[in-house]
Amino acid sequence: MTAWKIVAEVSKDRARAALVAHDEAMDWPVEWVVTGMEVADHLPDDWTVEVYLDRKPKADDIRRVAALFEGQPPALSAQKLPETDWVTESQKGVDPIDAGRFHVRTPDHRMSEGKVDFVIPASQAFGTGQHATTAGCLAMLDLMKREGVVARDIADIGTGTGLLAFAAMHLWPHARATASDIDPVCSGVVADNAALNAIAIGAGPNALTMVVADGMADPLLQARGPYDLFIANILAGPLVELAPEFGEATARGGNLLLAGLLETQEARVRRAYRRQGFRLARRLVNGDWSILWLRKSRVR
Repeated sequence: MTAWKIVAEVSKDRARAALVAHDEAMDWPVEWVVTGMEVADHLPDDWTVEVYLDRKPKADDIRRVAALFEGQPPALSAQKLPETDWVTESQKGVDPIDAGRFHVRTPDHRMSEGKVDFVIPASQAFGTGQHATTAGCLAMLDLMKREGVVARDIADIGTGTGLLAFAAMHLWPHARATASDIDPVCSGVVADNAALNAIAIGAGPNALTMVVADGMADPLLQARGPYDLFIANILAGPLVELAPEFGEATARGGNLLLAGLLETQEARVRRAYRRQGFRLARRLVNGDWSILWLRKSRVR
């Protein structure tokens, strides 16, 4: 596949503001992927924002990316990428992560003794666990287990590769688990990764059911609720928009794990869930990202 990217080199603050603007944009093309990262470890305030497209960008495309930046837009350059699956290529060679009791790696790395090992190959679905939000979710799930959370019905919304569902199933092996993603390609990716990590696919306890859905818009996903452990590692905008649906899908006294939000977006997300009867149990900040453990009130 021939792909292109539009690149801007900006300050950390401008990059974060652009990521928020992208998150809140209602008409952003779903197939365009936006990333932001430090230029180098020793230059924490110098960031690169990249927008990946599946075709050569037009002048209107450049203007749309420029509009993510307040004030005078930065210099933008369009670069053609090699004819390859750039999503897969972008995930190759990443270092393993350790989060709580979990070790997540690609197949070219060795397992870590004494850790719960998950192998997630580079694939068409984003999220091999290297992203700070996913790593933070793994650490928070580990904390939930250590603090006595009991889960019998688990939902993982925006599952990507299935990793967070796999981790939750390891921690609560008798639970019934349901994973969903809006991207149909994730269904095959999750099935492949489940086989690779000896995760059962099915409808009963200690088995994972995968559905393709936008939010809670799936009859099976709705019928299996309410869930006592509900995981949503998506983006701040959808988290706020879907708060009533996620709130209804979480059992009274249940636990909600939210991620995919910048620390600057945390207050808005927490307000949306307070209105649904949730209170903060723990929070974790990993880089610029907030990971929230919320508990739902047992009474209305």
